Amino acid sequence: MTAVFWSGAGLLLATTLMGGGENPPDDAHGAQAPAAVSAAPSGSPTGEPATGEPAAEQMSRSAPTRLLVPEIGVDAPFTDLAIGDKGRLEPPPADDTNLVGWYAKGVSPGERGTAIIAGHVDTKTSPAVFARLGELDKGDRFRVLRADGSKATFVVDETESFAKDDFPDDRVYADTPDAQVRLITCAGDYDHSARDYTENLVVFAHLV
Repeated sequence: MTAVFWSGAGLLLATTLMGGGENPPDDAHGAQAPAAVSAAPSGSPTGEPATGEPAAEQMSRSAPTRLLVPEIGVDAPFTDLAIGDKGRLEPPPADDTNLVGWYAKGVSPGERGTAIIAGHVDTKTSPAVFARLGELDKGDRFRVLRADGSKATFVVDETESFAKDDFPDDRVYADTPDAQVRLITCAGDYDHSARDYTENLVVFAHLV
């Protein structure tokens, strides 16, 4: 499980997603989540968009309802990811291969700060929603439909894989002064003894 601290006001919560916990299940594989997150952004700058496209003005808070990533054929509804009894972020249901989750007490996609969207890469029987996430390239665009009827469009800045035992928490999870999103899933080789993948794939994107 990674350890990360997001500065700023808000409740800090110990969390983990499948793929990064002590006893990861072997039926589906998702993202490794931060060990601590804040419920509100701080506005601390952590980097600038890599595409050269200027960031759009951030949007008001609104829950996401659907993720559309045409480049990789994703058209998936959202589910809220909540904190379970053990103080960890629960993963999306493993029996639904076309579902993404977001940490509902964190930043919403389009809102200022870093929103986290996670999905499974596969299950025991089939690929899942983020099976092709690694195919996204710099400049590709995707949209998040929101409960208030608005659409948040993001452009990919970069896609990168990180070893789970050397995960750059600050780079991935730290708050940003503009509206950004991280799409996260598992990657690398599958370690049968650990019942987990060796890496996490992260797509960095900003609102345009």
